Amino acid sequence: MKMKRSLISQLNASIMVNAIYAMINYPIVLISTLLAPFSLLIVITFVSRGSLLPIAVGGALIMTMISAGTSLQQDLSHLKNDFKVQDMVVSSPTSSWIYLVGMALSEIVYSMPALIVLAVLAALYISSNAAGYLAIIAVLAIMFVFSVSLGFILSTYSSDIVQSWAFSGIVSTIISALPPVYYPITFIPLPFRYLAYISPATYAAEIVQNATGLISFSNTTILIDWAVIIIVSAIVAGLAIKKSKWRED
Repeated sequence: MKMKRSLISQLNASIMVNAIYAMINYPIVLISTLLAPFSLLIVITFVSRGSLLPIAVGGALIMTMISAGTSLQQDLSHLKNDFKVQDMVVSSPTSSWIYLVGMALSEIVYSMPALIVLAVLAALYISSNAAGYLAIIAVLAIMFVFSVSLGFILSTYSSDIVQSWAFSGIVSTIISALPPVYYPITFIPLPFRYLAYISPATYAAEIVQNATGLISFSNTTILIDWAVIIIVSAIVAGLAIKKSKWRED
């Protein structure tokens, strides 16, 4: 019981420090959580004259989860290098995975404004059955685990917040902005289409689009999509726990 209370306390501390504090004291930061997914959503909707809005909403959900995860890298780097929080955590009984889970939950809380708005849009413009909605939720959760794990790995090696910003910009662009999450992959010419499959977000987008019935993919394609995002996320999460530079040599 004492260990359970300690765990809950550590998780609450991460949420309070990394999410609640900023949301209460600097409300303008909430706007930033809306800009990235909604800017592309609006552009795609206008360009397609509304025809791609349902697909774009699904893409915005994926991008929000990935952005939340990669943003963790900046926050961890800031706390580690500027406030030496990681040094204090390392010297405490808290393990790296508890620290990671707590900070990950804080990013979910921080992203709630965008997720709530997107959930409303999804309810209005996306139709599916129970299995489809469960598939979408599962995909979003897996992509969040992947991006959080990747962000944690990069943060432990980042020596300065400026370097962390560069990492975050590159990773977010490659993983979520360039892949066809806001539109069908068929919009990409064939010579370049295969490059999109470098990003796990492409596989996630195909699952979401298929689950909503907006675009149909073969059962084989969907099984491959699931296998890729699960395996890649598991590998990156394992590396985050085992190989990240948690303590100084």
